[in-house]
Formats: sequence, structure tokens, C-alpha cells
Amino acid sequence: METEKPVSLAEAFSIIVDPRVAGRNTHDLVEMLVVSVCAMLCGADNFVDIHAWAEARLDWLRRFMKLEHGIASHDTLGRVFGMLDARAVESSFRRWVSGLIPVLEPGTVVAVDGKTSRRSGSEARRPLHLVSALAAGVGVVLGQEATAQKSNEITAIPLLLQTLAIKGAIVTIDAAGTHAPIATVIRDKQADYVLAVKDNQPNLAESIRDFFATGKANQWANVRHDYYETVEKGHGRIEVRRYYAFGYLDSLSNPEQWPGLKMFGVVQSERTIKGKTSMDERLYIGSIPPNARKLAHAVRSHWEVENRLHWCLDVCLNDDQARARVKNSAQNLAAVRRMVLNILRLDKSRKGGIKTRRLVASTSDSYREQLLGMVAI
Repeated sequence: METEKPVSLAEAFSIIVDPRVAGRNTHDLVEMLVVSVCAMLCGADNFVDIHAWAEARLDWLRRFMKLEHGIASHDTLGRVFGMLDARAVESSFRRWVSGLIPVLEPGTVVAVDGKTSRRSGSEARRPLHLVSALAAGVGVVLGQEATAQKSNEITAIPLLLQTLAIKGAIVTIDAAGTHAPIATVIRDKQADYVLAVKDNQPNLAESIRDFFATGKANQWANVRHDYYETVEKGHGRIEVRRYYAFGYLDSLSNPEQWPGLKMFGVVQSERTIKGKTSMDERLYIGSIPPNARKLAHAVRSHWEVENRLHWCLDVCLNDDQARARVKNSAQNLAAVRRMVLNILRLDKSRKGGIKTRRLVASTSDSYREQLLGMVAI
């Protein structure tokens, strides 16, 4: 995934083979894709929106592209997006991202999780479900992989990780991805992992619970452990999080199946709202050292994939309302959606959320040019 210099949108899209019959195409494929990114950056959510915005901004767009035959109709856009090879589009996305972030800082948390585009299904096929990798802290999507129609995240996660440059990163995955082959892929990529453990790994989960309960009952007598605690107050809520990290791997069920395993941990969350207190307990294993503060950083950073990716896709980019269903159109439009999110996330010049920035980009030529200048349109 590494490149020597930033890749422009046009360069990234140039690797996609045009599936249309040669000599019978009115509109240039790369221009259609770049126009789609520009339109979505400015608030367009579907092919009708893309066409309408681009028609209104045709003169501005021609400052960067020829657009000899104007703007493709929404029907043409939808048809072409459906025909494009989804893997080629994803490869262009990853090539483009690698130019923006060629190397991850050591210790960067890469949160991996899946999301369903709920309106993209039909009677003939399930809705699109994409597993994405988010560089926490930066907030940039590094790549995504669609689950097969008759499969799940367990098969998609390794395919995604194998394409990413994650050396030195800490990969976090929820319990659905806690499988030894996935941990092996992560270690083979010279990265670390912190994986949630639930009852899909019943023996492992039980051994962690038993160790923790015994140690706590004996007030941790002769049990070395690392401890870290945080307290958050606000909006009438108090939440205390207690992080415990251990290195007693022999106490786990079948620890040798997990490559590079160094620790297991327990996170207890005590939440008090309006005088009522609830307790939640979560279990983890990892190839990081048994350091509670480091465990806390990984666990808390993982939630960025919900707050800074999934929530933004739904609320700010209307992903759940997207109805593109023809062939590969949903998956290819989803890649453009994540491109747009990355562009807006990397902009540090303006305060305000993603939705506000899209609004400003739609009305301000200078701001739009600034955003696109960052990625060399």
C-alpha cells in the first residue's frame, strides 16, 4: 500500500478498466468518477444529486477537467457504477489513501469493524455489508472489504488486513473477529492486536473470568497485575472505567493458538445515571505488553470506528438511506463516500462537523478548491 508521493484522484482512478464498449462512450470514466467525488463532497448523496450538482457547477468543473460532452445523466452514472469492478475501485481507493498516509505512526490503533448499508438490499440479495479499517486519532479510512453474500466478517477481515500497510500498528477488533487465523494475519503484517473476547470463544472467556474472580476475591495476593482507572462526568452521568492487565498466560485456555500473545485484560465500566448504577465487564486478549494504560488506549480508540465512521456515514453522508442496488453500484458508491469522508476529516482549517463542511463546500468555491487541493484533484 505504500507509495512515494501523493496520488491525485485522477491518477488513482486511472487504474480502473472501463467496462464499456470501446468507441461507444460519450463520457470519460475518470472524469465521471472525479465529478462524483466533487459532488458528494458538496452534499450529493445519490446519482440524481451528483448529476444535478455537476450540471449547476459545470463551468467550475471545467477548470480542472475537459468534460467535453458535459455531465453524464444519473442513469448513465448508475449504470457505469454498477458495471465497474468493485475490487478495482477499492484498489484505487487504497492507492489514493496510501499517498495521503504512506506510513502509520508506531502504536496507531487501527479499528476494524463492519457496517451494513441497510437500504442497499433487495429480494435477490442481502444489503451491502462492508468491513472497514479506520486509523484512530487521524480518523481516516484505510480500506474496506465487502462480505460475500453467503459469508460473514470472519472471511472479509483477513482479506482486508492483507492489503493494508499496518506495520507497528495495534489492530482492534470486536469479538466477531476474535479468531486465531485473524490474529496470525495481523502478526504476519508486523502489527499487534487487541481482540475482544465473548462467548464465541467460551473456554477462553471462562478462563479469563475465573482468573479474574479468583484474584479479586483474594485481593490480588501474589498476583501481579497492572491497573488503570478513569472517571468521566457529564450530563448527569458518572462513569468509572477500571482496566486490569495480566501476563499469566498459562492460566488461559489454549493460549498457544494465539500468535505473539502477551496479555489478557478485563475492563469494568461502572455507570451511574440519576442515582442508578449499572456494571459492565468486557474481556480482551492482546499481543501488547500487560500494560493497563495501553489497553485502555486501544479499547477507547476502537470506539472511534462507531463514532467517527459509522455514525458519520449515516448521519452526515446518509449511508443508511442509500438505495443504489444495481450490481456493484452500492459498493462502488460506498468507496466514494469514504473518500469524501477522508478528505473532510483531513481538513484542519475549519471548525464544525462533516455535515457543516459539506454545506460550506457546496457554496464556497475557495473552500472546495482548498479541500480538493489537499488531494490534488
